Amino acid sequence: MHYRLSFFVMCTALVVAACGSVPTYPTAPTVQQPIPGKKPVRPSGPLPESAKPKYNLTGYPPSTQQGYIDGCETAKNTSWAFKDLNRYDKDGQYRMGWDDGFSMCKLKK
Repeated sequence: MHYRLSFFVMCTALVVAACGSVPTYPTAPTVQQPIPGKKPVRPSGPLPESAKPKYNLTGYPPSTQQGYIDGCETAKNTSWAFKDLNRYDKDGQYRMGWDDGFSMCKLKK
């Protein structure tokens, strides 16, 4: 009887000890906040592939893809918020992508 009680106490202590040791994971990298009063300037032309926000826009023309990314990032008010006014006025595919991206991402807020 004494052995059963000892075994039960040791198993309980083992379970309690296992629950108490939580592994520490590295924290997510902090996002650099833009400087207040200074809007980040995006270079003209397409974004470099390494910096471009990722969206699955397979099958759409490049102008529509870029417009969607610009519109969505503008709706989310990120540092990539951008509207190429010259292109918006002259390129119907960019305009359609920008309008779609802006409206879709604004709904998700």
